[in-house]
Amino acid sequence: MAEKIAVINDLSGFGRCSLTAAISVISAMGVSPCPLPTAILSAQTGYPSYYCDDCTDKMEHFRREWEKMGAEFDGIYTGFVASEEQIRQIFRFLNTFHNKNNFLLVDPVMGDDGTPYDMFSDTLLSLMKELAFQADIITPNVTELCLLTGADYGRLAATLHSGSLLKEIRTLALSLCSRKLKHVIVTGIRFSDERGIRQMGNLYAAKESCQMFSFPYVGGSYSGTGDLFASCLCAGIARGDDIPSIIQTAGEFIELSLADSVKEGVGQNDGVNYEKYLSLLIPKSARVSSG
Repeated sequence: MAEKIAVINDLSGFGRCSLTAAISVISAMGVSPCPLPTAILSAQTGYPSYYCDDCTDKMEHFRREWEKMGAEFDGIYTGFVASEEQIRQIFRFLNTFHNKNNFLLVDPVMGDDGTPYDMFSDTLLSLMKELAFQADIITPNVTELCLLTGADYGRLAATLHSGSLLKEIRTLALSLCSRKLKHVIVTGIRFSDERGIRQMGNLYAAKESCQMFSFPYVGGSYSGTGDLFASCLCAGIARGDDIPSIIQTAGEFIELSLADSVKEGVGQNDGVNYEKYLSLLIPKSARVSSG
């Protein structure tokens, strides 16, 4: 029987992000996603106009019904939350389903490029910190890393020397590692290597080691790439892969999707052309031989 992951996130009709990304990626990796929608949107919030049906009052119904079923999960993955109350609902969910036999991955979605999202508040930040420190793994981008640690994003972004930038990000990431929170993966780090070539990287920080995974920067900040990455990571852990190998695979998968999208001139709100590369994520044992 396939491993199961409870995925707590919104569902957007357009934008190829959130649950749309998570369900397809996790399924392709041979793991069963069990979605719990926090909101249903006509399109993700980067579009100039969208309709949003807030599902906060329905989250408790999911928790109760799944508890009645005796549901058990190999992992729990939380993504975008629209309000402080949704995080409180997640805490109730975790009290029921999170235990020593499964893991919690939190993508602390709060902002990007130094700017918090519209739903951000000091209370939400406080609750997100509490949620993050209950997790086993978190996947903040650089903006979210600064929010979680109290670091100055503007000063960090102004660091011209890539070695100094990566060293400071590594220090901030390690400062979050605790007895419970063992793995911090900082995503979407832009820097130039020693040859001056622009790179996009993900930094894996754990108490015992730090490792940088980088790929050529192909341009653009597309909807859903963070969701794709976190979904790859979550499903990989559930099926028993080691974290460094999943980060590498996820990076290659997203790099190809980004390059394809830039080549075809896909709008950044529309998300990346990842569907044709899902085969890279299929477990080797499940691949059908072409011969």
